[in-house]
Amino acid sequence: MTVRRKAAVCAAAGGASLALTFSLSVPASAHGSMTDPVSRVAACYAEGVESPRSAACKAAVAASGKQAFYDWNAVNMANAAGKSKQIIPDGKLCSAANEKYRGLDLPRADWPSTKMSAGSHTFRYKGTAPHKGSFELYITKTSYDPAKPLKWSDLEAKPFVEVADPKMENGDYVFQGDVPARSGRHLIYSIWQRSDSPEAFYTCSDVVFGKDGKSGGSTAAAPAASAPTEQKIADGAAKSSIQHQGHGTQTGSGASAAPRAAADASAEPEINGTDGPTGQAPDTELAETGSNSSTPYIAIAGTAVLAIGATAVFALGRRRSAAGGR
Repeated sequence: MTVRRKAAVCAAAGGASLALTFSLSVPASAHGSMTDPVSRVAACYAEGVESPRSAACKAAVAASGKQAFYDWNAVNMANAAGKSKQIIPDGKLCSAANEKYRGLDLPRADWPSTKMSAGSHTFRYKGTAPHKGSFELYITKTSYDPAKPLKWSDLEAKPFVEVADPKMENGDYVFQGDVPARSGRHLIYSIWQRSDSPEAFYTCSDVVFGKDGKSGGSTAAAPAASAPTEQKIADGAAKSSIQHQGHGTQTGSGASAAPRAAADASAEPEINGTDGPTGQAPDTELAETGSNSSTPYIAIAGTAVLAIGATAVFALGRRRSAAGGR
């Protein structure tokens, strides 16, 4: 092989390596959590990560560590792909089998809760990095015992709310649903499945039907849950390890912030906890969010590889033609 041919092949290989490195270095961008009814992780973040007020949040922070709650909007499964029930084991629904958030799975009857009643309800989900996708909300059966680990069989088999790409108001996804009749303490479980990647997000929201908030043999009153304010979210942003890649929250018009320049792609990848029993990998190959684009970075990298390879082949072809003509 001639020196020039070797140089062309090396350039193609080097370009492919660079493009692949680029695709793997881009962090996931989509995040959020239920704020009406308030999710466990959002309620504990709102109480204050350094000194939570409720006994349940104190126990959760002790079990998970503070960083999990500064990263309150990232309880996810990178490769869910619509198979949440198959890949998240019983007892780990609230953490989505993510060891980082293990404190959310603590079985107890005193989690901060939202008052709830049967019938029509307006649900709100804070989308700190919006994207296209669908929401499914499940409620626990009448036999639910909050003092036991949450299992899939504790939830009704079918969601009582299913909605795709709901409207956004002041940074919240807003949608309606008819809540089934219940009494006492229960739980609403949400799955937010992206349509532009396999990633999904999860929340456990503790709710109370009636006045006393007692169920499952518990005599503990239910502390009231509060959602984090915009100021609280802004104040904690500096301590969050979550990278949004330039995608801010949407406003009432539904418009999203513009993506950062391509130079930001060199940022370190975000690692959401550790690989769980399902073998999920850090979500570093997912699509950008907050825009109409649904092209994953791996596809962009693949296009770059093909372009570089085609250039190298074309250069070799011209070299051969020139040699044959002499």
